[in-house]
Amino acid sequence: MSPILIKTIQFFLSLSLLIILHELGHFIPAKLFKTRVEKFYLFFDVKFSLFKKKIGETVYGIGWLPLGGYVKISGMIDESMDTEQMKEEPKPWEFRSKPAWQRLIIMLGGVTVNFVLAVIIYIGMAYSYGEQYIPMSSLRDGIWVTETKIGDKLGIQTGDKILEVDGKPIESVNGVIIELINGNTMTLERNGQRISQDIPVDFIATLVEDEDRVRFLRTRQPFVVEGVEKTLHNKDADFQKNDEFLSINGQEAIYYDQVESILQQNKGQEIAIRLQRDSEVKEVTAKVNSEGKLGLKLGGLTYEDCQERGYFELKTVKYSFLESIPAGIQKGVDILGGYIKQMKKIFNPETGAYKGVGGFGAIGGMFPDTWNWPAFWATTAFISIILAFMNILPIPALDGGHVMFLLYEMVSGRKPSDKFLEYAQMVGFFLLIGLLLFANGNDLYKWLFK
Repeated sequence: MSPILIKTIQFFLSLSLLIILHELGHFIPAKLFKTRVEKFYLFFDVKFSLFKKKIGETVYGIGWLPLGGYVKISGMIDESMDTEQMKEEPKPWEFRSKPAWQRLIIMLGGVTVNFVLAVIIYIGMAYSYGEQYIPMSSLRDGIWVTETKIGDKLGIQTGDKILEVDGKPIESVNGVIIELINGNTMTLERNGQRISQDIPVDFIATLVEDEDRVRFLRTRQPFVVEGVEKTLHNKDADFQKNDEFLSINGQEAIYYDQVESILQQNKGQEIAIRLQRDSEVKEVTAKVNSEGKLGLKLGGLTYEDCQERGYFELKTVKYSFLESIPAGIQKGVDILGGYIKQMKKIFNPETGAYKGVGGFGAIGGMFPDTWNWPAFWATTAFISIILAFMNILPIPALDGGHVMFLLYEMVSGRKPSDKFLEYAQMVGFFLLIGLLLFANGNDLYKWLFK
């Protein structure tokens, strides 16, 4: 099956699940408070529906425009802009007739379900899969900066250990990049010394310029021979599978980055290589070609092999069901906190983060191109948190806009007029259309020109 098709299926499956559950978050409290729900739709039914069926007082359906979904609640100014209904006298079953606290619960239901869903997924993943990571402190020889342009911009070099970001200790190598994106200051260990420095304000813009290089930090890879290409210049060299490099011409050359650098300095030259072969150390003479290559097929040690040889520690955490609950909750809180930090940077023009705002293409690209359930659920949980945060923003036409006006009513004792709410809904609608065009325009620009 095509990787693009697999991504598309995962995207629509995830989106459908999140939309339905979000709308149920509004639907269920509305029904509990005896408020009439006229429609419950997955996707928007502009002009026509792909499917619809009326059950009781509610029409359930699937629209053709996959930009979201909605529930149409009687007596409420929402996406439908049904102003005619609002001209009539309020009915007991209408949203506008209910106490403010009930209306508030109805409006908060969607974002609450989105966040709770994410936490439930994280709890399930913690219980089912546990957690495996490489502690930053366990790296014997620091991190590998695979993109020197990005590393130079940030002020990180191969061999550094990133100890803290904004005063928070970095536990895992896996999560360090997102911490740097969200952070303002960092503390490094370089050659045994601690160095504190600012993270450049426009660091995110540097990443956005080439998103294929975003993962510019990796664990350093030992230089291990997988096989030998029978090249003319090294056909008689005594290389064998699983040979590990130790040095070249007396210089330490354990890792790929070290070997690559030395080979580039010795193009066309003959070099002396010390190798670890099983329990023995071997001396091999080989020639570097004009491109700085030896003609070797490189393999790699597994994480377990690297741990056994002392390159780093591989930490595995297993959770019981009861232990997975606080772990899942903490994961949800941490992801939400990190996303809020990212949003703050997006609204700061100096960071250039707005250039990385993406639409449906970017969201679809978050899914793996092979079917992987852990990756699917992790991505779905992350998108659910994004939806919760975006929907609670105090923008008219979003849940947060309705909540803002309800809180005003509860504090002041004065309800905004229907005409004001109608105009506010229209302004919010155009703001959302603008954001949608900007985000998907960014996707289109990257696809065409990058």
